[in-house]
Amino acid sequence: MSNRTGFTQCERGCCRVGKFTRAPRARGLDNTHLLLKEGFTFLSDRHNELKSDIFETRLVGKKALCITGAEAAEKFYDSSLFIRKNAVPSVISQSLLGKGIHGMDGEDHLHRKRMFLSMMTPERVEDIKDIFLEELDRRAGEWEKMPSIHMYDELREILVRTGCRWGGVPLSDAEAPQRTEEMSLMVDSFGSLGRMKEGKKARESQEKWLEGIIRDVRSGKLTPHPQTAAYITAHYRTPSGKKLSARDAGIELNNAIRPLLATAYFLVFGLLAMHQFPGEKEKIAQDQNNYSHKFSQEVRRYYPFAPAMAAKVRKSFSWRNVEFKKGTLVVLDFYGTNHHRDSWNSPETFQPERFNNWQGSPFSFVPQGGGDHHSGHRCAGEWLTVIVMKAFFRYMSTGLDYHVPEQNLSWSLHRVPTIPEDGFRITNVQRTPGTAALLQKEEASQTVIKS
Repeated sequence: MSNRTGFTQCERGCCRVGKFTRAPRARGLDNTHLLLKEGFTFLSDRHNELKSDIFETRLVGKKALCITGAEAAEKFYDSSLFIRKNAVPSVISQSLLGKGIHGMDGEDHLHRKRMFLSMMTPERVEDIKDIFLEELDRRAGEWEKMPSIHMYDELREILVRTGCRWGGVPLSDAEAPQRTEEMSLMVDSFGSLGRMKEGKKARESQEKWLEGIIRDVRSGKLTPHPQTAAYITAHYRTPSGKKLSARDAGIELNNAIRPLLATAYFLVFGLLAMHQFPGEKEKIAQDQNNYSHKFSQEVRRYYPFAPAMAAKVRKSFSWRNVEFKKGTLVVLDFYGTNHHRDSWNSPETFQPERFNNWQGSPFSFVPQGGGDHHSGHRCAGEWLTVIVMKAFFRYMSTGLDYHVPEQNLSWSLHRVPTIPEDGFRITNVQRTPGTAALLQKEEASQTVIKS
């Protein structure tokens, strides 16, 4: 893993350009191939090498300024300074993001964001916890009969079933494996051109399927609950009062249910932490002072998830005496920011206690984006991620006995996204009946995710 060092100013490789300082430049004419090859370490390693929280390079043929740290994130999420439209390379948007809310700005973005936030009421967040525990417990009953359980594979389908039930999207047992594989390919497409092509094909299939769901909702063939994603996206109207096309509504329905599958990465890394760090499993089982919540947050901070995000400069400004010209591509290092020494003590140490009464900045902790959920580009589904994580770790620590056999638990920072090599396998599963029901009765943590 890379060690992050905080820097308060550019310390090497800078030169004067008129009244501004030019950011240090990374070696190479165009570093797109190195970004894909080195994954999470590409940005952090160059910030360390150049001793700067900002450096210049070229990506996909364009000049890019790469930034890291809480101060950088606060600039990046200032909508008066940056726009998202056409910032992410099309090959990524075609496979992972689609053309919906992720590339929107201004009032159009805020209006669309309110649509997603309307799905995230406290009751609906609680609903997804209960649905997830039902699906998990049902599948765990099958694990008792299996010689070996590949947790990454198992969790992906459990999460897809959960997301579809929560979202009001019908999903048959026969159809679940296909939709799970397609959503998995979309999420897995981020870090490789070959995988991006597979992700694009999977997205096209998903969008066609969900477009059909939207048409069925609008015709009355399907009647999902009015608070579900299927109903809300089908009936959403733009600021001009028009409904989205069935295709575009299907894209946004996909954006509502697909991100939950990505939680599988956090869940597997949490299992790894429970296995490798002494005492964590017992602390989660006891759950004193909401320890499972702190553990979930530290899993999201410590382990790699999304590597970075891109935006374009809306209007010229300067930061750290470096000029950010209008139209310049800017890349914020998520992983480096979550391990930045200016914000985190001993960032390479797994330490859930750091979240005791945590009052940190929403820009220092950015596993799923930074800033404000309501007015900015931070992921609206973050609450769903955290409550599902907490429920899963509680279930695995109190409702299941299992053995972790010898396997390859190493993981590479060069692959995006990444996961332990063997996907975390368990054996000799024994389930404690009634655990899911008990956890469903526990009061959900409605702690505001300030991060």
